[in-house]
Amino acid sequence: MSQKAPSPAAASAPKPAPAKPPQLDDIPDLIKTMIEEKGEKSAAATKRIYELCDVGHKQNRVPMVCSGKWDVLTPLAQCLTQESGDGRHLACLALNNLSIPTENKRVMALGPASEDVIGGLCKVIAEDKQESYLCCICLMNLSFLEASITTILQHSPVAEGADPVAPLDNPNSLIRVLEKLLTNTPSVPKSGSGKSEGVRWACGLIKNLAKSEENARLFGKTDIPKCVVENIRATTAPPSRWTSNSLEDFSLFVVLNLAQWPVSREALIESDAVSVVKPIMSEGDLQGLKATMACAFLDAPWNAFPDGGAPAAKAVSELMTNIVEKKGKDGQYAYGVFKLYTATKAFRDLSLAAAAADSGEGESNTKCLAVPSAVALCLQVISDLVLATADDAEGGSKYVPDAMSAEYAVGALEALLPSILQTGDPPRKSIQSEKACREIEQMLNTYSDISGTSAKAKASARNASTKIKAASGAARPIMEISHDLWIQYRKREGQPLDQFLSQEKGIEVDETGPLDFLPCVSSSGDNACVIL
Repeated sequence: MSQKAPSPAAASAPKPAPAKPPQLDDIPDLIKTMIEEKGEKSAAATKRIYELCDVGHKQNRVPMVCSGKWDVLTPLAQCLTQESGDGRHLACLALNNLSIPTENKRVMALGPASEDVIGGLCKVIAEDKQESYLCCICLMNLSFLEASITTILQHSPVAEGADPVAPLDNPNSLIRVLEKLLTNTPSVPKSGSGKSEGVRWACGLIKNLAKSEENARLFGKTDIPKCVVENIRATTAPPSRWTSNSLEDFSLFVVLNLAQWPVSREALIESDAVSVVKPIMSEGDLQGLKATMACAFLDAPWNAFPDGGAPAAKAVSELMTNIVEKKGKDGQYAYGVFKLYTATKAFRDLSLAAAAADSGEGESNTKCLAVPSAVALCLQVISDLVLATADDAEGGSKYVPDAMSAEYAVGALEALLPSILQTGDPPRKSIQSEKACREIEQMLNTYSDISGTSAKAKASARNASTKIKAASGAARPIMEISHDLWIQYRKREGQPLDQFLSQEKGIEVDETGPLDFLPCVSSSGDNACVIL
């Protein structure tokens, strides 16, 4: 059976030309179409912008935002307000991709178009569109730039020409929009649904925003602390099954970040956070570490920490060491996830809880915390700050001096003294212990005189200094070893080793009296000075 021959017209009809891949040079025309057209034409142009920065064109992301040649952010932000779902969805995808490079975050969160970008994303979340979760992810990406987190949470839109309204007084502010998203969601939304994804990524955003005390103050005046505690309480998955970036993982991070600030911790205590988080401490992984630090911040009693506090002491002191050495822990956390002031505060609060539980008889509960490596690290944090503030000091630490961490380290040392100053068995004299006590006492005295040190930290430093001075002479093994580790650190760093040794060598006199204001020469011209 012969086949029918194609008609001449059909045979000669050209195949449709494949769509030409978009180029960076197309951006001006695409922006014009996005702004001037509506519906499908605008959405098609937005799609081309998205394709220019998709996973196959990562190299375009920084030039598109930072080159100064185009403003793609304002038209993309305007697309977020479209009724057309396609244009809005594509604009969300493009903004998400553009928000990933570090260079772009500053421009998007703090640059000229930032109000349009943050405002557009917030509006989509407020209107509970299906792209809400994408907007939360985009804001979370931007909030990894810590310089932006206060600006982002302060977003509080008002009508043009109207007076500014404080975020907590404005139902359209980002903080109130996030609160509404969390409070209006069923306690156990269907997993994978748009609603559950919105709540999950909103908690991821809140986790980052809660890193500043100023933001924590605002969160503490909302129902958000109660909501994140409820997320943990309501889960049916055991902590060992929580994946990174899960709702539970984010919620526990929020609890941890809010717990460390006095301005927000009360809201967590009122939400019964300790009883909800306490069982997670026994996990021994990242979630166990987060729960341990959160419970320490929330004044959990020492007997709440499993196995006499030993796992808690080990995990937190290891975290401090890793942060100072600029490394993470395989399978748990990367360097940069936790701040040194968070780890040192947790260590101090654990030390205070242990000391408060001491009965005065037998060994101190602080023994599991007062290991030489942890004590030496506290000395290191304090001395780094002291050296950084001393005009004549040489060889300052390569680490950025951290006043908050130094204050927490002083508080920890003070609480741990019952164990640090424990005498050797049998008791004996030790020149090494005497030297260690003298140098640490001097360092604490110097710290207490630093301008800007809080009254509480000054009192802790002076109290610890007095007790250490009184303990001088007898062998104190933990003090000796800790001091030796501290000295080794300072040698590695090239820091001066005589910085904390007493410089008082005596007053020079002759027959006319003290010569502390004259050259060491007698009235007869002879060198007749005597050092007392």
